[in-house]
Parts: sequence; structure tokens; C-alpha cells
Amino acid sequence: MTSMHEGWAPGPFASDYEQRINLDALRRKRLQRAREAMAAAKLDALLVWKDENTRYLTSLRGQLIAGKSGLLNGVLLGEGDPILFVSGGDADRARRYMPWLEEVHAIPILEERGLIAHFADTILQDVVRRHRLQRARIGIDLVSQGLHDALRARFPDIRWADGDAVMHSARLIKLPEELALIEEAVAIAEAVTQTAIDYVRPGVREIEVAAEAMRVLFRLGGEYAHVTSPFVASGERMSPPTRLATDKVVRHGDVVFIDIGAMWNGYFADMGRTVICGEPSSEQKRIFRAVHEAHRAGIEAMRPGATTAHVTKAIHQTAASHGLAEHFLTLFIGHGIGVGSNEPPYIGEPFPGAAAVTLEPGMVFAMEPLIWVPDVPGGGGVRLEDMVLITEDGPHRLSRLPYDPQLLGP
Repeated sequence: MTSMHEGWAPGPFASDYEQRINLDALRRKRLQRAREAMAAAKLDALLVWKDENTRYLTSLRGQLIAGKSGLLNGVLLGEGDPILFVSGGDADRARRYMPWLEEVHAIPILEERGLIAHFADTILQDVVRRHRLQRARIGIDLVSQGLHDALRARFPDIRWADGDAVMHSARLIKLPEELALIEEAVAIAEAVTQTAIDYVRPGVREIEVAAEAMRVLFRLGGEYAHVTSPFVASGERMSPPTRLATDKVVRHGDVVFIDIGAMWNGYFADMGRTVICGEPSSEQKRIFRAVHEAHRAGIEAMRPGATTAHVTKAIHQTAASHGLAEHFLTLFIGHGIGVGSNEPPYIGEPFPGAAAVTLEPGMVFAMEPLIWVPDVPGGGGVRLEDMVLITEDGPHRLSRLPYDPQLLGP
């Protein structure tokens, strides 16, 4: 298979009647990308704990426990095959059903200092010794203070470096198989979003809208929503945005924003729509059209060779032409996406220090400008969010769901 990205989603099932995604090939290619990034950073190995980095290197779909990211599963990647350190509850399954992994170690949750000491002294010590990494330069991405202390104490000759930046570099340009997986995730996210839109009516609560959408996400094989707390905000809860679903009752004249998305086979799709319940006011239409125009201007600017700063400028200038330049949410207005739900590069990050990254074919972004105006009856907050692939010919919008015609029309 040379390329699986054809601009559409053929279906998430395996089939005997056509070639779809070769996941074994994808795993090999991801490891090659990671090794190339390691070599560029002059690393001998990587020790990663972020959920998305563990998934990228091993395809582990582990049980996620709220608040325990970075404490459950990790991977050591050196010259050989990746070595998986997996939460004890998933270890037996990993050994039985992940034959591409030759070395799997069950570990405790790395939270209690005695258990951290056991992992460092017994499990990791043996692995490091056998793979001759005692004096290596190893990149690491995410550890607790307890594990950090244990690593420094037990491995004084290892030179620890930034492994997270290395993994971001490896994941930046998507492989053809990754684009095919993202396309399927987008198809699911569109169905999830449309379901939520169809459920909007006076008298339902935001949490009911989210519940209907989540039912469809799981029915279609999605793994998770884009965010742990599905985002459904109606009326005045969009001015400023309340970024979760509450018990608020949707009313006539409310704008309703839906941002749930989907993950499928380890890849995220993030999209959102603002719709109206009933008839919009002239002010709600004005804000919606301004955001729509700014959103389109930003996407149009997303061409190879442009920078994230150029895209930000296009969006801000369009908003300024509508007198809304000072009304953006205090947040970035676009972000990279893939095995990470939000990942660099970021577009429109309002805080100092953000990199101005040059756009390249194969990058995938979720573009999501949000403008809110206070004291608008029924809410004056609007966000539109789409998945955008950078191609040689310019931006390609992956998400196909239309925008609310009542808010967009005259």
C-alpha cells in the first residue's frame, strides 16, 4: 500500500474486498519516525509515559483512569523493539493480543513511593542493564516528582533530555495511514455532532444533548470524545463559554455550541458547531457571520510555506473588520491533532513564547476561533471548528458538516 488517504472514509471495518489500512505497516513506520527524531536529537533512547506517545510507539489501548495519565503505562524505545511497561490490569491482555511486542512488563500505578522504588530498582534497572543504557542519553516526556527523584537517584550516569519535543517532531507530519485513520475519526465526529444538533430543542438539558451524542460515538466504535468533559453550552453559558455540559435547560433563542468530536483507532477528530434553538437575533447573526468569515480567512491562509503567525493574523484582521478583535476567548484558535487530542503547533496562542511554525503538507489542525460578546440575550458566543489538512495545493477541510443556515443567512 502506498497511500490510503483518498479524501473519504471507506469504513472502519476490516474487509476482504478492498485494501484498507495496513496497521502493521503503520506501526513500523511510526517507529521509524520516532527513531529518526531520536537520531536528530542525539538521543540513545526514549522513555515515554504520555498516553498518546505510548499509543504511538506500541498501539496500546490501555484503560484510562481519570487523573492518572503518566502513572499507568510507559515505553522504552532504544535500538530494538519497544519495551512496554503496562499497568498490571492490562499486562495479561497485552502479552496475549499484541504479538508485535516482544517485551512486556507489568507495573504498579507509579504513585506510591514504595511502588515507584520497586519499579526503578527491579524492573527498570534490569531493562536498562540488559540494553546497555546505563550511560545513555535518554529523552523523557512526563513523570511525577516521585518517579523523577527515583530516576535521578537510581541512574546517576544517565543523561536525561526532553523526549516530549522529540515525539512531537516524530508525530508532526502525518503518514498516509494516519490520514486514513483521521478521516474515519472525522466521519464518526460528524455523526456525533449531527446527532447532538438534531437533539437541540427547547426543554432539553445540555447534558441530555451530550448523552445522545456520546451514545452515537460508542455505537459507531469511537473510543473517546475529544475532551473528557463533552462541551455543550447553550445561551448565556456561551458568554463567556462554560466548557462542559451542565443541567441548564435549552430555551428558544439560545445559541447552542457542541464540541465533542471522536477518537477512533488512536486518532482524534475535533470539530464543533454553533446552532440556534428557534430564531436568532440580529446580534447573534452578526457575531456568527463575523466568526464564520474569520474562520474561512484563517483556513484559506493555511498554505505550505505560511506560518502559524500568518494564519493568526488573517483571523484577527477579519475579526477586527467586524469590531470584534478584542472578543476572542483567551485561548489558542487552532491546534495540531493526531494521536494527541491537542498537540503542537498551536495557532493564535495568546501567551508569549509560542513558536511561529511553518506549515508543511501532512500537518493536520483543528481550527476553532471562538468570539463571545457579553449581555446578548440567548448568548453571544460563537465557535466554529473544522479539521484541516495541509496539502501541496493548500488547505483541505476534512470535516464536511455544514454551518447553521439560520445564523449564516440574511
